[in-house]
Amino acid sequence: MERQDAQQEAARDADVVVCRGLGRTYSDDGVPVNALADVDFSVSRGEFVSLAGPSGSGKSTLLNLIGGLDSASSGTVTIDGVDLGALDETRRSDLRLNKIGFVFQSYNLIPVLSARENVEFIMQLQGVPAAERRRRALDILTALGIGDLADRRPGELSGGQQQRVAVARAIVTNPVLLLADEPSANLDSKSTQELLELLRQVNAQHGVTIVTATHDPIVMAFASRRVQLRDGRIVSDERADAAVH
Repeated sequence: MERQDAQQEAARDADVVVCRGLGRTYSDDGVPVNALADVDFSVSRGEFVSLAGPSGSGKSTLLNLIGGLDSASSGTVTIDGVDLGALDETRRSDLRLNKIGFVFQSYNLIPVLSARENVEFIMQLQGVPAAERRRRALDILTALGIGDLADRRPGELSGGQQQRVAVARAIVTNPVLLLADEPSANLDSKSTQELLELLRQVNAQHGVTIVTATHDPIVMAFASRRVQLRDGRIVSDERADAAVH
């Protein structure tokens, strides 16, 4: 029993994300372009990490590889102990469904569904019973301050409200990892501040590991760790208490 407890404790403490020798090469009219080159990168459980850099630096490519939305040309990506390269597309989709929450800059909400139904959608794919889906969706929307908007469709919500629905959908299944691609891109400064406070709350109170890709210095300032990329390579990796403000 003690050995089993020790193994479970070790699993909880293990890195959620491990990338080793990671590379991604695209073809541009027959010319190879290295979007990422030989990247070694890991994220510990409970961290809040920002991947920063200018357009074309490789931050979104790295985020997509971590999320299993794209495949590496070389190297490996391990999520919560599972090697993505060893999975077929069905098993990779299952891992995304059950372990990873996504927040996209375009929200990716389904326009014909209400806010509650959008939040329920992932749980429906997981086979969660209807009554349980509804309860959990309303609970999370209320916790995020938009419970009174549960029956409105995305077109009836502001950008900040849509982003909150997207966050609710991403975290309602209790993922081990939350990935956010340019989460402040379509928000004003007030909505950005509210969203980041929300992400920090999710990280601190629920222990959700968060990785964002951003070029927004406000987003970078909220992260506990800032990783800078340039030309497909990591050029700096700083903890918040060591970063220059």
